[in-house]
Amino acid sequence: MPDLVLATRRGFVRCSAAGDDWLPVATSLQDRSLTSLISREGVILAGSKQGVLRSDDGGAHWRDASAGLTTPHVRWLALHPAISDLEFAGTEPAGIFVSHNGGGSWRTCPEVAQLRDKHTWSLPYSPEAGCIRGFAFSGRWAYAAAEVGGVLVSEDAGETWRLAAGSEGIPSFDAPSQGLVHPDVHSISVDASSADLVFAPTGGGFFLSRNGGRSWAMLYDCYCRAVWIDPLDAEHMLLGPADGVDRDGRIEETRDGGRSWQPASDGLLQPWRNTMVERFSQVGDQLLAILSNGQLYASQIGTRMWRRLLTGIAGVTGVADFAS
Repeated sequence: MPDLVLATRRGFVRCSAAGDDWLPVATSLQDRSLTSLISREGVILAGSKQGVLRSDDGGAHWRDASAGLTTPHVRWLALHPAISDLEFAGTEPAGIFVSHNGGGSWRTCPEVAQLRDKHTWSLPYSPEAGCIRGFAFSGRWAYAAAEVGGVLVSEDAGETWRLAAGSEGIPSFDAPSQGLVHPDVHSISVDASSADLVFAPTGGGFFLSRNGGRSWAMLYDCYCRAVWIDPLDAEHMLLGPADGVDRDGRIEETRDGGRSWQPASDGLLQPWRNTMVERFSQVGDQLLAILSNGQLYASQIGTRMWRRLLTGIAGVTGVADFAS
């Protein structure tokens, strides 16, 4: 079984499987607050407010991998699942950078900064002009989540970007007009079998597009940041709704495409009064939930039973599997 690697607010942690849990076996970068990480083919890239770091030996040693990254505050790293050596960094203020060599060099996508400046993207908790905090890929199609800005789409595997037709790009916390997505977009997902089926958790509800972002419908009226789409059945989803920012967070499930929702929180004391699901990440046959307070929970795919993982590790911000 591959190891599990973690980005945390106090550095990098590598874990090995130990029964139903994971055992920390190595730490590094304790002086860095990491925001995200990705891993493929023995290479790990970790994002931080000071840029990107690369390790080729499972996290034991690191070197700077920020050449060309003119905006150093990385909010999220992603890799194209079907194209080797194609990596993306989403930044604050909002920008998208692309690498074709494992972080050896980055180039900016200037059209994203132009949209940011044209529409005066913003953040409620920072003076910076918005941020990019999520990516999703399906073949040549790619999507990005801009907070507070909207949904971006690419038709050339992330090389160039534009606003989705159903996203005005105007920062607002008001309810959007019919057919539009709420611009406070926190993450983005796409169905494994159809690039047209796109899902957007936002500060003003959970939205679905069936036509590649040209129009949207709200599936759940809530504040949310994270969704997991079953790769075998897009009608089956887990969502992390809340009543507000880190307020009364919970986990709910639909098996009918969002027409009905049920609690999916066995093993948890919910709602969480002061936290919520920040990210879902599938690792093997487990679904991991990172909470906004940095705790990590796991459930076997297909069940609703959750358990806390790695209770001695605080401030988790990202997870990935690692095979050397």
